[in-house]
Amino acid sequence: MIVARSPGELEPAQRAVALGTFDGVHRGHRAVIDAVGATGLRATVLTFEPHPRLVLGYDVQLLTTLDRRLELIGEAGLDEVLVVEFTQELSRREPEAFVAEYLTGIGTEVVVAGEDFRFGAGRRGDVALLRLLGLEVRPVPLVEGVSSSRIRELVREGDLPGAAALLGRPFELEGEVVYGDQRGGTLGFPTANLAPDPHLLVPAYGIYAGEALGHRVAASIGVNPHYGGSERRIEAFLLDFEGDLYGSRLRLELWERLREERAFGSEEELVAQIAADVEAARAARRPT
Repeated sequence: MIVARSPGELEPAQRAVALGTFDGVHRGHRAVIDAVGATGLRATVLTFEPHPRLVLGYDVQLLTTLDRRLELIGEAGLDEVLVVEFTQELSRREPEAFVAEYLTGIGTEVVVAGEDFRFGAGRRGDVALLRLLGLEVRPVPLVEGVSSSRIRELVREGDLPGAAALLGRPFELEGEVVYGDQRGGTLGFPTANLAPDPHLLVPAYGIYAGEALGHRVAASIGVNPHYGGSERRIEAFLLDFEGDLYGSRLRLELWERLREERAFGSEEELVAQIAADVEAARAARRPT
């Protein structure tokens, strides 16, 4: 799949373009992507980075990094992606100028977008305007109940099976493996300490079952109340794994929330509970 950062990097062609931010590439996004792929024209996704709401000053917790978003779009079988840098200047551009540069300028004949898609200054650009400017528009109905906002709500609540049903795959948490307290190793359960992008969504505090690198995972998200912690830590124990992950990027699939985090009466009680969590993680089922 070709990834372009400006319209000039794309060869002239008769194109069908899917427009959107596509954070999470959930089932609703996939409906748009599948529709553009079915046109028979060169299938292109136009997406924005950073997320427009971040640039406009809103707090948005993202479901995916840009790299992961591009991977998921590529897995859908599209030909190319145009990543448009979203800036304050772009947000103030008239929609007609946006269409001329980023759509008709690359040979777009068909635009596919969700029914609620808006663009340009004052969010004035919509499906009706695209048609007025001579483009064929194929609006894709919203998939009932599926939105990035709803998925974020479910993840914040710790309802990962519910989030997976809307995503079409398990929720993922990704980041660099960094040095932590190294306390897990002394307890017999060495963990990879994850430092995610500051704008990525992190689930509710608790203990989770999941998978990473083909290994089951028991992961702790929280402040380690047993040790009186106050700083959020994301610590993942990969079952039956041997190796050094420091400095690498690690992607966790989180399948279900096993329990809340809590303090224990003794170190022995803590170790016994971790052992039980590990067995629960080994028995967990991947949501779909």
